[in-house]
Amino acid sequence: MATRVLSGTRPTGKLHLGNLLGALENYKKLQGLDAFFMIADLHALTTEYEDKTKIAENVMEVVIDYLASGLDPEKCTMFVQSEVLEHANLALLFSMITPLGWLERNPTYKDQLAELKGKDLHTHGFLGYPVLQAADIAIYKAEKVPVGEDQLPHLELTREIIRRFFHLYKKQVFPEPEAVLTHVPRVPGLDGRKMSKSYGNCIYLGDPSEEVTKKIKTMVTDPARKLRTDKGHPEVCPVFFYHQLFNKDQAEAVAGECRDAARGCVDCKMQMAAKLNEFMDPIREKRESWMKKKTEIRQILDRGALRAREVASQTLKEALQAMGLVS
Repeated sequence: MATRVLSGTRPTGKLHLGNLLGALENYKKLQGLDAFFMIADLHALTTEYEDKTKIAENVMEVVIDYLASGLDPEKCTMFVQSEVLEHANLALLFSMITPLGWLERNPTYKDQLAELKGKDLHTHGFLGYPVLQAADIAIYKAEKVPVGEDQLPHLELTREIIRRFFHLYKKQVFPEPEAVLTHVPRVPGLDGRKMSKSYGNCIYLGDPSEEVTKKIKTMVTDPARKLRTDKGHPEVCPVFFYHQLFNKDQAEAVAGECRDAARGCVDCKMQMAAKLNEFMDPIREKRESWMKKKTEIRQILDRGALRAREVASQTLKEALQAMGLVS
């Protein structure tokens, strides 16, 4: 049997370069396995519950970005989380056995409470979203989970919940999942911080080439380089990080010229923007094509939900039996 893979994306808007390099590139490599990739609309409610009108619209945007980035519905299962009710069912069962202290110590929980100050996140759903995340993974008996480094604490909590389930009920229903980390470190946004919608520093996969160039012009560079004649430090420059990704053949030369003050930051940005647009052009073309195929996308999601429910319903039955809720 092929290795089972599960991962997903919250539909809080269009996907950006950080999503592509930090997640979707991993998805593409894993889609030849028994891979399930969900659009996690229930997770979107944990922070966007007051703005319900955009969630369904954003689901479609995420699916289009999945397809435009190279995910093939013939090689993997794509579905919408809320269309597979077993996720919520297993999350409720897991919530009965998860100690409150495990959730309160979650570093991401504390970070987001501080970061998203404009939202009321003191809710049961937000505190308990790692339990839902554990259910997402366990309901498919996933063995591999492609995640970024910031998600590792969540995955470890999933493993702890699975261990506790076994300890309590003596039935090995769920395997302990392993992380599949991306080879690309955190992608910097326009301001040098991690690329994030909440920071407003993103380059989106659907951005037109003119918009990408405009954004790159505003990108921060080496803060110590005040004048054109100042020698630079490319290792701390977000623009050079992008050169290493999208202009690999010239990256060494770019670094040398920066250190010798033989090139200015504006020229450096424009060269990188051209290479980045060259990379993004095929994605943009596929996005335009898929945007005209909404009926076909709905069919892909329906097929995906059917396949997901087949697997999830069997797992839920095994969990209910282990807990003594059904014979």
